[in-house]
Amino acid sequence: MGQMAKKVTMQQIAEQAGVSKYAVSKALSGQSGVSDETRERIVKIATQLGYFLQENRGNHWKSGVAKEKGKANTIVVLLPNVRMQNRASSFWGRIVDGISTAVTDRGYGTILVTEHSPENFLQVLNPSGVLGVIGVGLVATSLLLEIRKLGLPFVLIDHEDESVPSDTVFVDNFDVSRQLTHFLLGQGHRHLQFVGDPCFAQSFRHRWLGFRTALEEHGIPLRQSNELVGSLGVTRDEHMACLTRVVSQLIRGGEMPTAFVCANDSLAISVVTMLRQFDVDVPADVSVTGFDDIDDASEMKPALTTVYVDKKQMGARAVDLLLQRIDHPDAPREKLHICGDIVLRDSTAAPPLRWDQTDREA
Repeated sequence: MGQMAKKVTMQQIAEQAGVSKYAVSKALSGQSGVSDETRERIVKIATQLGYFLQENRGNHWKSGVAKEKGKANTIVVLLPNVRMQNRASSFWGRIVDGISTAVTDRGYGTILVTEHSPENFLQVLNPSGVLGVIGVGLVATSLLLEIRKLGLPFVLIDHEDESVPSDTVFVDNFDVSRQLTHFLLGQGHRHLQFVGDPCFAQSFRHRWLGFRTALEEHGIPLRQSNELVGSLGVTRDEHMACLTRVVSQLIRGGEMPTAFVCANDSLAISVVTMLRQFDVDVPADVSVTGFDDIDDASEMKPALTTVYVDKKQMGARAVDLLLQRIDHPDAPREKLHICGDIVLRDSTAAPPLRWDQTDREA
């Protein structure tokens, strides 16, 4: 007969992390007062020692109480980063629609929560009535820690946190970005620039890596403006201000690319709008691609070449994963990748010889 595992204490975590027990308590409860770096180290050590596993043993959802519809029949949809990711968005909003439809079809209810503070999280819901949580987009580690502390199962869409592992749903960002870049290279483009901050979201980072991988596979050197892969702001106005400054510099320095590969459609639309201000024609002078296929992508002039993402399906599959997790709490975690499809429209064409002839003849 196997021996019962010893309980992991905060003091043990503190000793391994080289911090006080008080700091461990703050880090694991999601409170302020410790740096992000220290919090990440503490959570990592706690995970390795099995602290969270023992915290979740015997909680209400594992015991099956949460699956009794009369006691817990609500799924929380967490959308805390409302400035950048909100219900009105033609991307995030469609994901939430997919969640809501799938939850309703299964006879449960949903509550949309935009609270981003772990201190206030308990005040906006009653955990005893919650089946689980689906996080949409970026969710802070401190908030995920609070959800885990409550013993609630959760699934993340377009985000994952190594400190707080969970089931996740993503688009296959790397592969389809690589394919899209291969398409542009096949058209003859040799000077391409990526637009989007890889640190903004994991999806952006994987799209950036797919772009770079395609260039490497073709033996094309990376000629990238650091500002275009830095922080470009959040709003369309912020995008425009930054892009206008950078593109002006590229034109003056003779470094204008023949194609911009943008991390999402919103950035691509800003790029096309900004290029008009410089009398640069899309696609005659420069090709532009987006990602996500939001409504504006097909309605703009020229219509945008992009990647179609089945946003409602992402939401529906997240519901599937959550209910599977409730039924099988000890099953291995799953990372689900949904394929995206390239949609060719009018914003891409072969590069103009006057800008790209040297590279193509090399």
